[in-house]
Amino acid sequence: MIEDKTRIFKALSDPNRQRILKALQTRVLCVCEIRELLNLANSTVSQHLTLLKEAGFIIEEKNGKWVDYMINPKPSDPRIKSVLSKLDFWISDEKSIMEDRKKIMSLDRNIICGT
Repeated sequence: MIEDKTRIFKALSDPNRQRILKALQTRVLCVCEIRELLNLANSTVSQHLTLLKEAGFIIEEKNGKWVDYMINPKPSDPRIKSVLSKLDFWISDEKSIMEDRKKIMSLDRNIICGT
């Protein structure tokens, strides 16, 4: 259906959502870690995550006091799997993606989230 395709393109249309997807391909992250990475408000990060989740790109899983976000390992729409497998081709050479890759490994939710 056209609505499904539109949802996919909408999810990919924002550079911050692209950065989130690439970050989640590196490792599982919580909202606080994504906020720290992107330097955005929690509410903005939550909106981005909602769009990505509704499109089928990511899933969330409760992990103690955190909610972990991760790439959907079994998307119901094969186009999602195809797009995820091609992200490196399209955006891995972007400066922000390369900088994020370095920063992701130093993110520590125990420090960032103030617990």
